Amino acid sequence: MDFKYVPTTCPYCGTGCSFNLVVVDGKVVGTAPFQRSPVNEGRVCPKGSYAHEFVNAPDRLKTPMIKKDGKFVEASWDEALDLVAEKFAHYKGEQSSVICCARASNEDNYALQKFGRCVMQTPNIDHCARLCHASTVAGLAQIFGSGAMTNSVSDLADTNCAFIIGSNNFEAHPLAGRRLMQAKKKGARIIVCDPRRTPTAKQAHLHIQHYSGTDIALLNGMMQYILQNGWENKDFIEKRTVGYEEFKKNVMQEKYSLENVSKITGVPVEDIKTACQWIHEAEKTTAVYTLGITQHTVGVDNVRSVGFLQMLTGNMGKPGTGVNPLRGQNNVQGACDMGALPNVFPGYQKVTDEAAVKKFEDAWGCKMPAKIGLTIPEMLDTFADEPEKLKCLYLMGENPIISDPDIAHVDKALKNIEFLVVQDIFLTETAEYADVVLPAVCYAEKDGTQTNTERRVQRWRKALDGPGESKYDWQIIAELAAKMGMGDKFPWANASEVFDEMAALTPQYCGMNYERIEKEGLQWPCPTCDHPGTKVLHCETFNGMPEGKSVFAPIEHRPPAEQTDADYPFILTTGATIWHWPSGTMTRRSESLNRDCPTGWIEINEEDAAEMGIETGDIVTAYSRRGEVDVPARKTPDIKKGVMFMPFHFWECRANWITNTPYDPVSKTPEYKACAINVKKKEA
Repeated sequence: MDFKYVPTTCPYCGTGCSFNLVVVDGKVVGTAPFQRSPVNEGRVCPKGSYAHEFVNAPDRLKTPMIKKDGKFVEASWDEALDLVAEKFAHYKGEQSSVICCARASNEDNYALQKFGRCVMQTPNIDHCARLCHASTVAGLAQIFGSGAMTNSVSDLADTNCAFIIGSNNFEAHPLAGRRLMQAKKKGARIIVCDPRRTPTAKQAHLHIQHYSGTDIALLNGMMQYILQNGWENKDFIEKRTVGYEEFKKNVMQEKYSLENVSKITGVPVEDIKTACQWIHEAEKTTAVYTLGITQHTVGVDNVRSVGFLQMLTGNMGKPGTGVNPLRGQNNVQGACDMGALPNVFPGYQKVTDEAAVKKFEDAWGCKMPAKIGLTIPEMLDTFADEPEKLKCLYLMGENPIISDPDIAHVDKALKNIEFLVVQDIFLTETAEYADVVLPAVCYAEKDGTQTNTERRVQRWRKALDGPGESKYDWQIIAELAAKMGMGDKFPWANASEVFDEMAALTPQYCGMNYERIEKEGLQWPCPTCDHPGTKVLHCETFNGMPEGKSVFAPIEHRPPAEQTDADYPFILTTGATIWHWPSGTMTRRSESLNRDCPTGWIEINEEDAAEMGIETGDIVTAYSRRGEVDVPARKTPDIKKGVMFMPFHFWECRANWITNTPYDPVSKTPEYKACAINVKKKEA
């Protein structure tokens, strides 16, 4: 019997936990603890425990497929790539688009965005950060000069006060939640702001249960009360910020008095006062948020407001403090770093900057489309409404027919695509729309890297061969480039060579290579080969900002794009569960996870449910102005009256039939967290 442990990094959330894959006779049969990880110290959540199960799923893609007469037929690699190359060659640059993948490796994303810019000559390059933390990238960059988490996951255990807003750590990022509970055990106070009494909120000393979409009002009210009491950090404000007086004038308006904020948010005045006092009394306060902050039409302003609270109280640049967005997908940070975005090259070098354009043109030996391209929502809008402008899409590892809002709109867009190529490990619901499907290997079957939420670049290590004729994502891209006469631009023999090319062009990664990240990884920025990596950002200065200072600005509360009324009286918000991951493509193929959580539901406040005669287990129809979906009801006291919640993982009861498409004007992130709905009990 051939038995081995292969250390790797979890393919689910952005925490970046490590574990060993257990391989017996060439088949992965389980996971085992990897104790050396500074992130999770050998512990994993249920998803990590069963991260081997989907690898062995019988419906893994094994061979390329071409759609003929409406049905997929198996094809050779040469036949499939020849067809793709022929079709792609017919489209002018801006008629093409590329969607990269936050679940794929850094190497894969670097290769695909390079292919899009060099070979397809398109600026239309994006990935699912658009749907989650694009608001973080834009918002934090505006005020700090960097869109990344400022501190480390282990650092969360050293805070004296955790201010958690719009984040259910115990389900979405359990091992980050563990660090916060370590802080609690040492005496830290825990404040959780969430419309639901989540498992995270149940561990808090104070639960601020505000209405979804009222975060700015809440934060402005808190900051007004801090200023009224003289609790601001005057030294930090004077030495390390600009724009303070204009910001202060806005925050001190009467409309942000605690009484008025209480009316807007539904939070008792005394709870807001208590939160402020605890932050003031703490030597170190950390702010933690996730998609409850970012997935709004004011997502960028929500992010900036969280940053302002930390700037106002001087909780920046030290262990146990900072602004700490917990990234959603395992490599959403890395995909952003790799330039899988329409406005930046790798390392956040702007596509509109002449020096950056020249740098990449010289390095890659081809002309760059030096303009900002379309985001995913803009791509879908164009495919749906102006298909003559955008004709083809190369999509790697994403599943928008489940993950994007207003599924009827997504369905129209996908049907309008003239030529769609999907590269994935399963024939996903989105892949069903494709003209060509290309089979890739998964994380357990490749070498590579991913970058977690704390900017730590860590290894994937190949544990077994992929099924059938599946190939590495970067390899497929390189072979397609060769078919299109540009193979010399993609000369790599292995993933390490892809990484070395990327690192040489990406300032934050310049000091990294596979040898240096072999044991515990390195946190960027790591600019030189002898640099130890960076655990805490902004310790002395805000690099990249004028004068090295962070920027305050006035921000006004604005309600969600869609308001409740007599026909749609409830606010719907969406989120994750501990058992599944966004579109369920991998977790729902895990027998253990699917057994524990086989389908979705809608949470209804027990008073609202009683008024409508709804009991737990009843099938209800949830409907909005965009569509409807049948879903089992859960009656609970743990959600605010007037608010409902649905998880977004389940094909058979997709929350995104009814979610809303308006998006933040800066980040273009859709407003998943607040739309107007109604429910009715379905007749038996």
